[in-house]
Amino acid sequence: MTRITQAVLVEAARAVNRMGAQERLQLADEVFAHQPNLLASVVVLRQMGASDAQIEVPLHVLLVAWQAMKSSTVQWPLISEDTQDVCLQRLTGRVRFAEGLTPKSLRRTVEKHIDEHGEQYLLAFAYGHLRDNGLLAVRTEVEQYLVLVTLNLVECIAFSAAKAPARSNASPRSRRVSASTRRPGS
Repeated sequence: MTRITQAVLVEAARAVNRMGAQERLQLADEVFAHQPNLLASVVVLRQMGASDAQIEVPLHVLLVAWQAMKSSTVQWPLISEDTQDVCLQRLTGRVRFAEGLTPKSLRRTVEKHIDEHGEQYLLAFAYGHLRDNGLLAVRTEVEQYLVLVTLNLVECIAFSAAKAPARSNASPRSRRVSASTRRPGS
């Protein structure tokens, strides 16, 4: 079940696209405070030889995802390194399966994966952003890392969303008010 709706994702992407450098830095600080392992998986790309411009691709996906996560109805748990490892193993298994497929079969496989994915709008956004930045061809080892990190961000978010409880629509204050206005015996 998709927890990040298409409308929430579109608004999150628009909000991040409108941000200046300082606002993006503040948003990255929020990610660090709430989901440090997700941010670390992007930052570590520098050690793997990625340039700042290349790192901007998965970072943009992460910032949009975080903005969408904040607007969703989910109480997002901390995504651990163990969760990242499990999701990466599943992701690399799907990649190995897709190796050697014809372009038509590969396209059908990707479309089916997106259609059945727990966060299909976020996954489609990530694939589109990777495509728009010329990374889906995966011509170098660095590009392979960029693609894997970007898609694993989405896998981790989908994995945690499936286990996360929904937020209450009522604020703690409104719950207290409604509880205090109940008649005795009701």
